Amino acid sequence: MVKNILFIAFVSFLLVSSCSKDSTSNNTTNPIDTASQQKILEIKTSFGNMYLWLNKETPLHRANYLALADSNYLDGTTFHRIVTNFVIQGGDPNSKDADTTNDGTGGPAYKIPAEINTSLFKHAYGAVGAARDGNAAKASSGSQFYIVVNKAGQANLDGNYTVFGKVIKGMDVAELIVKQPKNSTNNRPYSNINMDVNVLTKTNQELKDEFNFTP
Repeated sequence: MVKNILFIAFVSFLLVSSCSKDSTSNNTTNPIDTASQQKILEIKTSFGNMYLWLNKETPLHRANYLALADSNYLDGTTFHRIVTNFVIQGGDPNSKDADTTNDGTGGPAYKIPAEINTSLFKHAYGAVGAARDGNAAKASSGSQFYIVVNKAGQANLDGNYTVFGKVIKGMDVAELIVKQPKNSTNNRPYSNINMDVNVLTKTNQELKDEFNFTP
């Protein structure tokens, strides 16, 4: 209960901060959509960029990741776990430091309530899901996420983790990332794969033209 309150308070603070930035600087990364504009995430890496659609049917996760990106919380985090024919995982603030042994254990001081809906979203190729610990409520990590790189999908994860988005462009980048040399014990890449995460505003027509995607 306390963690849920912290989550709501944290996201509310980031949303208010984002709106304030918009009103003073004409910033277009306010996480609130308009009728003619959509918000997507851009993940920049040294291997190229990935673009993520966040499901509006998972509003808590969507608001959380838009707010994290808009506040630069995810910038400098790495893809700290890469597993062939499974997933690439990142978003842990611990991955910013020099201690590689704590990667995968960090995040903000809250969890996101589960928004699992297998009738709408499954762990298909390119699905974006929220990592979590073994809590019984299946609540998600506040910042760690993964991208499914198994072309057959990962049906075994359905019902256990929240799928809150999908990659609409850049799965070739995810495929490059998962092939990087790594420590076979913990699946951590030997070299840091840093990310810079941004909120982009696109019209429906731009989504169709640039990403061949229709919301």
